[in-house]
Amino acid sequence: MSRVAKRPITLAKGVELNVQPENVTVKGPKGTLSIAKPADIEINIEDGQALLSTNDPERVALTGTLRAIVANMVHGVSEGFERKLELVGVGYRAAMQGKDLNLSLGFSHPVLFKAPEGITISTPTQTEVVVAGADKQRVGEVAAKIRAFRPPEPYKGKGVKYAGETIIRKEAKKA
Repeated sequence: MSRVAKRPITLAKGVELNVQPENVTVKGPKGTLSIAKPADIEINIEDGQALLSTNDPERVALTGTLRAIVANMVHGVSEGFERKLELVGVGYRAAMQGKDLNLSLGFSHPVLFKAPEGITISTPTQTEVVVAGADKQRVGEVAAKIRAFRPPEPYKGKGVKYAGETIIRKEAKKA
């Protein structure tokens, strides 16, 4: 059996795991998430922990994947996920207009980004953007969409980058 699938999922206080034949639903203080579940994978809940198992040796890898996804769902509805972005460049700014993110990224026009349902975007400073939510995949997707408006360029490092990301710089052309 997969080493990942053997590890139990610890359910935090206030988190409810509901297993039906076709799907798994996790409910907590930050929201509700659900995912489709293959019929041949079993999920047993005992003593505040969930254990996944299967009898089909070909489905072991899928069992480990489902365990990781359900563990992320449990973490998301209890604590949530967040990605931080930094704007690097002269005149690059971010501001919130209601639920919309207004970005000034050196274009002739401001870039407006509407936050999808279940995602919270905030700007602690003019050069920082924080994307938060319960679903890890959607938080990462929204952060990647914001970064794609102006990815960091390798010569001066200007653009939107993840916090902690290092940009490999290139040397300019020599005469």
